[in-house]
Amino acid sequence: MIKLIAVGKIKESFYREAIEEYKKRLSKYTKLEIIEVPDYNTDNNKILEAKEILKHINNKDYIIILDINSKEYDSLSFAEYLRNMEMQHSNLTFIIGGSNGLDDSIKSIANASISFSKLTFPHQLFRVIFLEQIYRAYKINNNESYHK
Repeated sequence: MIKLIAVGKIKESFYREAIEEYKKRLSKYTKLEIIEVPDYNTDNNKILEAKEILKHINNKDYIIILDINSKEYDSLSFAEYLRNMEMQHSNLTFIIGGSNGLDDSIKSIANASISFSKLTFPHQLFRVIFLEQIYRAYKINNNESYHK
Protein backbone atom coordinates (compact mmCIF):
# COMPACT_ATOMS: atom_id res chain seq x y z
CA MET A 1 0.00 0.00 0.00
CA ILE A 2 1.16 3.51 -0.78
CA LYS A 3 -0.07 6.46 1.20
CA LEU A 4 0.69 9.99 0.06
CA ILE A 5 0.27 12.75 2.61
CA ALA A 6 0.49 16.16 0.97
CA VAL A 7 0.15 19.67 2.31
CA GLY A 8 -2.44 21.72 0.43
CA LYS A 9 -5.46 21.12 -1.73
CA ILE A 10 -5.49 20.63 -5.48
CA LYS A 11 -7.40 23.62 -6.84
CA GLU A 12 -7.19 23.38 -10.63
CA SER A 13 -9.44 20.82 -12.28
CA PHE A 14 -6.78 19.75 -14.80
CA TYR A 15 -4.44 18.71 -11.97
CA ARG A 16 -7.29 16.86 -10.23
CA GLU A 17 -8.09 15.05 -13.48
CA ALA A 18 -4.45 14.03 -13.97
CA ILE A 19 -4.25 12.78 -10.38
CA GLU A 20 -7.44 10.77 -10.82
CA GLU A 21 -6.06 9.25 -14.01
CA TYR A 22 -2.88 8.09 -12.26
CA LYS A 23 -4.88 6.80 -9.28
CA LYS A 24 -6.92 4.73 -11.72
CA ARG A 25 -3.80 3.42 -13.48
CA LEU A 26 -2.09 2.62 -10.17
CA SER A 27 -5.09 0.65 -8.89
CA LYS A 28 -3.85 -2.25 -11.06
CA TYR A 29 -0.66 -2.44 -8.96
CA THR A 30 -1.28 -1.14 -5.46
CA LYS A 31 -3.74 0.40 -3.08
CA LEU A 32 -3.18 4.16 -3.07
CA GLU A 33 -4.44 6.58 -0.46
CA ILE A 34 -3.98 10.32 -0.91
CA ILE A 35 -4.45 12.51 2.13
CA GLU A 36 -4.46 16.28 1.89
CA VAL A 37 -3.74 18.32 4.99
CA PRO A 38 -4.32 22.09 5.28
CA ASP A 39 -1.72 24.53 4.04
CA TYR A 40 -1.32 27.19 6.71
CA ASN A 41 -0.28 30.73 5.87
CA THR A 42 1.01 31.74 9.28
CA ASP A 43 4.38 32.26 10.95
CA ASN A 44 4.29 28.79 12.48
CA ASN A 45 2.81 27.05 9.44
CA LYS A 46 5.31 24.17 9.44
CA ILE A 47 4.41 23.27 13.02
CA LEU A 48 0.67 23.38 12.28
CA GLU A 49 1.12 21.34 9.10
CA ALA A 50 3.23 18.79 11.02
CA LYS A 51 0.45 18.32 13.57
CA GLU A 52 -1.98 17.62 10.73
CA ILE A 53 0.43 15.20 9.05
CA LEU A 54 1.02 13.29 12.28
CA LYS A 55 -2.71 12.59 12.59
CA HIS A 56 -2.42 10.34 9.52
CA ILE A 57 0.69 8.37 10.43
CA ASN A 58 0.64 5.10 12.31
CA ASN A 59 3.34 2.78 13.57
CA LYS A 60 3.02 0.47 10.54
CA ASP A 61 4.05 3.24 8.13
CA TYR A 62 7.48 3.35 6.58
CA ILE A 63 7.85 7.10 6.15
CA ILE A 64 9.63 8.58 3.15
CA ILE A 65 9.78 12.35 2.93
CA LEU A 66 10.31 14.20 -0.31
CA ASP A 67 13.09 16.68 0.29
CA ILE A 68 15.00 18.64 -2.34
CA ASN A 69 18.26 18.11 -0.42
CA SER A 70 18.07 14.31 -0.46
CA LYS A 71 19.30 11.60 -2.82
CA GLU A 72 18.05 11.80 -6.39
CA TYR A 73 17.13 8.79 -8.51
CA ASP A 74 16.62 8.24 -12.19
CA SER A 75 13.45 6.35 -13.14
CA LEU A 76 15.11 2.92 -13.26
CA SER A 77 16.81 3.28 -9.89
CA PHE A 78 13.64 4.72 -8.35
CA ALA A 79 11.71 1.69 -9.62
CA GLU A 80 14.29 -0.57 -7.98
CA TYR A 81 14.12 1.48 -4.77
CA LEU A 82 10.32 1.23 -4.70
CA ARG A 83 10.41 -2.52 -5.34
CA ASN A 84 12.91 -3.04 -2.52
CA MET A 85 10.94 -0.88 -0.09
CA GLU A 86 7.71 -2.72 -0.88
CA MET A 87 9.38 -6.07 -0.26
CA GLN A 88 10.50 -4.88 3.17
CA HIS A 89 7.51 -2.74 4.23
CA SER A 90 3.80 -3.22 3.60
CA ASN A 91 2.85 0.44 4.14
CA LEU A 92 4.91 3.06 2.35
CA THR A 93 3.98 6.60 3.35
CA PHE A 94 5.35 9.44 1.25
CA ILE A 95 5.08 12.99 2.58
CA ILE A 96 5.13 16.16 0.49
CA GLY A 97 5.52 19.28 2.59
CA GLY A 98 4.18 22.76 2.04
CA SER A 99 5.93 25.66 0.33
CA ASN A 100 8.22 26.16 3.33
CA GLY A 101 9.17 22.50 3.56
CA LEU A 102 8.62 20.05 6.39
CA ASP A 103 8.97 20.72 10.08
CA ASP A 104 11.87 19.03 11.88
CA SER A 105 9.36 16.94 13.85
CA ILE A 106 8.39 15.20 10.59
CA LYS A 107 11.97 14.93 9.36
CA SER A 108 12.97 13.29 12.63
CA ILE A 109 10.46 10.44 12.27
CA ALA A 110 11.19 9.79 8.60
CA ASN A 111 12.75 6.46 7.77
CA ALA A 112 14.10 7.81 4.48
CA SER A 113 14.13 10.88 2.29
CA ILE A 114 14.39 11.22 -1.46
CA SER A 115 14.50 14.02 -3.99
CA PHE A 116 12.90 14.01 -7.41
CA SER A 117 14.91 17.01 -8.58
CA LYS A 118 16.84 20.04 -7.45
CA LEU A 119 14.31 22.07 -9.41
CA THR A 120 11.40 23.71 -7.63
CA PHE A 121 7.92 22.70 -8.84
CA PRO A 122 4.49 24.05 -7.97
CA HIS A 123 3.11 21.68 -5.32
CA GLN A 124 0.04 20.81 -7.36
CA LEU A 125 2.12 19.91 -10.41
CA PHE A 126 4.60 17.96 -8.31
CA ARG A 127 1.85 15.72 -7.01
CA VAL A 128 1.07 14.74 -10.62
CA ILE A 129 4.78 14.20 -11.33
CA PHE A 130 5.12 12.06 -8.21
CA LEU A 131 2.17 9.83 -9.15
CA GLU A 132 3.43 9.52 -12.72
CA GLN A 133 6.83 8.36 -11.44
CA ILE A 134 5.20 5.83 -9.11
CA TYR A 135 3.19 4.54 -12.07
CA ARG A 136 6.31 4.45 -14.24
CA ALA A 137 8.13 2.48 -11.52
CA TYR A 138 5.39 -0.16 -11.50
CA LYS A 139 5.50 -0.41 -15.28
CA ILE A 140 9.29 -0.87 -15.15
CA ASN A 141 9.11 -3.40 -12.33
CA ASN A 142 6.51 -5.43 -14.22
CA ASN A 143 8.48 -5.31 -17.50
CA GLU A 144 5.61 -3.51 -19.18
CA SER A 145 6.14 -1.01 -21.96
CA TYR A 146 5.64 2.65 -21.22
CA HIS A 147 6.61 5.87 -22.96
CA LYS A 148 10.30 6.69 -22.51
